[in-house]
Amino acid sequence: MRHLVILNPTAGKGAAGEHEPIVRKLLDSARLDYALVHTEGPMHAAQLAQGASEEGFDVVVAAGGDGTCNEIVNGLMGMPKSAIRPALGVLCIGRGNDFAFGAGIPHPIEEGVQVLAAGKRRRLDVGKLSGCGEMDPRFFCNGVGVGFDTIVGLEAAKMKHVGSFLGYILGALKTIVTFPEAPTVRLRYGSNELNQQAIQISIMVGRRMGGAFYMCPHSISDDGELDFCVAGRVGRGKMVGLFLKFLKGTQEESPDITSGRSTSYDLTAEEGLLLVHADGETICTEGKRLSVECVPQALEVVTVTR
Repeated sequence: MRHLVILNPTAGKGAAGEHEPIVRKLLDSARLDYALVHTEGPMHAAQLAQGASEEGFDVVVAAGGDGTCNEIVNGLMGMPKSAIRPALGVLCIGRGNDFAFGAGIPHPIEEGVQVLAAGKRRRLDVGKLSGCGEMDPRFFCNGVGVGFDTIVGLEAAKMKHVGSFLGYILGALKTIVTFPEAPTVRLRYGSNELNQQAIQISIMVGRRMGGAFYMCPHSISDDGELDFCVAGRVGRGKMVGLFLKFLKGTQEESPDITSGRSTSYDLTAEEGLLLVHADGETICTEGKRLSVECVPQALEVVTVTR
């Protein structure tokens, strides 16, 4: 197997580049056939991944965080149908590493290289998001968030010298204080419809966001459906309680939470705007209508098999 390792030196708030020597040492020790390249800007990883098959690579490895994985998945999904799509591998040197968590890929780099060397694969679902203008369609491998956690991600990104977990916690606390009026949304899924104000909407392939928040704790990454969780309009005091429940994955106990699963969703802002992220990358701040669908088992991932 030939591996194209795409390392994002800005991942982990710039710390990922420091891991390159140990990544090379471990890959050499495992005797993997690889080429390692750096990303040079936004969506460069997608471009590199899209050309990987023509260059003879069998596996594209994301050496970074969820943003790097997202770009590579968009590159792989954007390949011509006639092309042989390489598998995706991951070395966790980013912040949240939530896709790897849901896919069963271990966090320590040493164990991640061992998984690559073993070469076992699983096919996982991918989400497809439309309605974000020039970014349409945008694929995601872990999840989409609308509202609260998009703002949290923006706040956490400002904290350059704070660790990922603490950054998200502090970002969430600040967002609780400053959160604007929740938009009124209409969410259609299957034969169902939800119409209400919502501070947070999550539509997930995986289970976790922000390295700590279990947005859809029962989600299964290869069942052909996307799980969702909607938090209704609540006061700031209740927001703190919900915040703690999301950390434990027990938010479904709350009457302010609606959850379920479907193969597709249509989301409209009846009042207000939709702030949207895909796999932690902010892609829309003034959305009005989005559609989300599951692309079943579209992605082959090098991971620990079940």
